[in-house]
Amino acid sequence: MVLLATEEAAETAVELAITLGWATGILVAAGLAYLITHHIALRLLRRVVDRSATDWDDRFLHHQVPHRLSLVPSALVVHLAVPAVAGLPEVAVVATQRLALSIVIVSFAAGLFAALNAAGEIYEEQEYAAERPIKGYLQLIKLIVAVFAGVLVVATLADRSPLLLLSGLGAATAVLLLVFRDTILSLVASVQLTTNDMIRVGDWIQMDAHGADGEVIDIALHTVKVRNWDMTIVTLPTHTLIVESFLNWRGMTEAGGRRIMRAVHLDITSVRFLTDEELDRFGAWPRLADHVATKRAELGVDDGGHDPEAAATRAARRLTNIGVFRAYCEAYLRGRDDLHVGGMTLMVRQLPAGPEGVAIELYGFTTTTAWAEYEGIQADIFDHLLALLPAFGLRPYQHPTSTDVSGLAGTPSGEAGRRAGVL
Repeated sequence: MVLLATEEAAETAVELAITLGWATGILVAAGLAYLITHHIALRLLRRVVDRSATDWDDRFLHHQVPHRLSLVPSALVVHLAVPAVAGLPEVAVVATQRLALSIVIVSFAAGLFAALNAAGEIYEEQEYAAERPIKGYLQLIKLIVAVFAGVLVVATLADRSPLLLLSGLGAATAVLLLVFRDTILSLVASVQLTTNDMIRVGDWIQMDAHGADGEVIDIALHTVKVRNWDMTIVTLPTHTLIVESFLNWRGMTEAGGRRIMRAVHLDITSVRFLTDEELDRFGAWPRLADHVATKRAELGVDDGGHDPEAAATRAARRLTNIGVFRAYCEAYLRGRDDLHVGGMTLMVRQLPAGPEGVAIELYGFTTTTAWAEYEGIQADIFDHLLALLPAFGLRPYQHPTSTDVSGLAGTPSGEAGRRAGVL
C-alpha cells in the first residue's frame, strides 16, 4: 500500500512538472513573440517609415498603431498552445483561451482608435478640412467600435453568441435612445452643420446667450469650442448651434471688407447758411472745388441766389455748412486707399435730428478685415473730421459737462472745483 501510494505521488509529481513545463514554455513563447513584435519588428518598421517619402505612415507610427497591435501575436500564441498542455483542467484551458481572445479584440479596437486619430490628423492638414471637418464622424466611428468591441468581449468571456447580445440591445432600444440622446442629437447637428457649411474651424461666431464671441478652434461630435477675444474658452453643445441662432462673421472675411457705420453728432444750433466769403474759401479746397462750382451753377448763387433778402422773398436755395461738410466727408472717404470705393456701398448720410443733435453718418467698408487695422482706419477718419469741424463753423454735440455749467455761472472750472471742495 505504501509503495502504491508512493508511485501515485511520483506520477502526480511528474504530471505536475510536465504541466508546469508546458505552461512555462507557452509563457516563454508568448514573451518571445512580444519581444520580436514590440522591439525587433517595430524598430525595423520605424527605419522603413523614416526612409519613406510619404508622410502618412509617420503619423500612424506617431499615434502608435503598431504598438497597440503588438500584443496580438502573444495572445494568439497562448490561445493556440494552451490546449496542448497536458494535465491542465478544461476550465482553465477555456478560460485562458477566452481571455486571450478578449485581449486580441481589445488590441484591435485600440489599434483602430489610433488609426482613426492618425487619419483625422492627416485630414486636418488638407486645404478643405476647415470647410468639411470630420472629427465628429471619427468620434462616432470610435463609439460604434467601442460598443461592438465590448459586445464581443462580453460574448467571448460568457461563451455566448454576439448576435444574442445584439438582439438584447435591440429590445432595449428605448433605453439606448435615452442614454445616447445627446450623442444622437449631436450627430444630426454635426451632419447639418457640415452639409450646410454653417460653421468651420477658424470662423468668428457670436452667440451672446452663451457668452461666445470669438474664433472656432475645434468642432467635435458633442461640442464646439470657441476661443473668445479675451482668450477664454467657451464650449457649446453641437446641437445648440442648430436649435438656436448664432452670428457667423465669415462672410465679412470672404468679402474682404469690414463695415464702418459711425456718426458725427453735431450741435444743431451751429448749422447755418454759408457766406460768399466762405464759399470762395471752400471753392479753393481741392476736395470741394467741383462740388462748390456745381452747386453754384445749379442754385444760381452768382445771380443773387445767396442774398439773404432774396432767400426770404424768392425761397432761393442756399448752401449750408452742414451740406458742404457732408460733401467733404464723402470726397475724403473716396480719396482714401484703405476703403472700398467700388463694389461696396460708400456713402455719407444725414440722420434725423434728435435729442443729441443732428448726425452725419459715414457708411463704408475697409479694405482689410483685421481688427486692429480696422480700428486704426476708423479712428484716423474720425480724428480728421472732428478736428476739421471748426473750419465749417460746426460744433460737435455732447452732453453738458462741469465746464459748461461753470461757464454758465461765470466761474472758472478750477475755481468752482476749489470752492466745492473737490480740487
